[in-house]
Amino acid sequence: MTDPNNVRPTPRALGYRMPAEWEPHEATWLSWPHKEESWPGAFDRVPEIFTEIAGHLAESELVRINVADEDFAARVREQLKKGGVNLDAVRFHLNPTNDAWVRDHGPIYVVRDRDGERKRAIIDWGYNAWGNKYPPYDLDDAIPQRIAEESGEQLYQPGIVLEGGSIDVNGRGALLTTESCLLNPNRNPHLDKNQIEQYLRAYLGVDCILWLGDGIVGDDTDGHIDDLTRFVSHDTVVTAVEEDPGDENYPPLRDNLERLQSMKDQDGEPLRIITVPMPAPVYFDGQRLPASYANFYIANRAVLAPTYRCENDARAIAILQELFPDRRTIGIDCTEMVWGLGAIHCATQQQPRGKER
Repeated sequence: MTDPNNVRPTPRALGYRMPAEWEPHEATWLSWPHKEESWPGAFDRVPEIFTEIAGHLAESELVRINVADEDFAARVREQLKKGGVNLDAVRFHLNPTNDAWVRDHGPIYVVRDRDGERKRAIIDWGYNAWGNKYPPYDLDDAIPQRIAEESGEQLYQPGIVLEGGSIDVNGRGALLTTESCLLNPNRNPHLDKNQIEQYLRAYLGVDCILWLGDGIVGDDTDGHIDDLTRFVSHDTVVTAVEEDPGDENYPPLRDNLERLQSMKDQDGEPLRIITVPMPAPVYFDGQRLPASYANFYIANRAVLAPTYRCENDARAIAILQELFPDRRTIGIDCTEMVWGLGAIHCATQQQPRGKER
């Protein structure tokens, strides 16, 4: 199989696949926050939240942090030290960024396991700041290539726009995404649904593509899947539902749940579906924000879940803890963080283990 541009063999043809987030990590990538206008009036709290995230991650894996230069690295190092983070597990990478959302601008890794040996490669999708909403974004768009050059890993460039938060995989061949995002003309207006599926199959090694509909209110990404529905095992998804019929998120989340109930996985089996409630609406300066418990991150020994100072926080944490009995589910207050229109999953990107040790 060659790629849709008929240039060379695709990662899929070479035996690569995108692993599930719960598979063992070598590291987690962060792009340290610095763009104050992304959190107008609330930025001061954001580096503290990133420090808390980094501290939990450093307990079980490397934390790789993109910073602009050595001076920036020194400032972040001091903040991490004050926060009690294990600095032995932190690596700084001099990769300047426009913003902090590494889930969308960072490297997407694929792996190939053959004859007891693992190879790892990077997929460098195009990045246009969610439909050219927040220029400039040239530094963010360059991050996967810079990381591939530094690590010496193979780089594949499909030549189309796609953000990491718009897809979720189970590592066995199934992928979740949304029509509202991937079919939005502000991403790839020259491609139809079938053509986009060809790219997903060719570069991520998936077979079964599961399409949900619309995203939640306040989501400037046009409906990223990581605010809606996530794989938690090869046959199970957790999906957000709004329990108040009068809430504006009730119809799209109900529609997505009904779609999931009719879907089959890569083996032709129905999905096991677990629901998680939505938090109470979160507002900042009169703007409703895309607060969702689905924006959790699965680390090696923990699940880091956003909380929003409401009574559903405890319910959401309990549901996730039951789904991940071998990990500790840790709630992190993201009330200020989500003013930047993202939470924990948006700010992290997993790096799966490379060569087996």
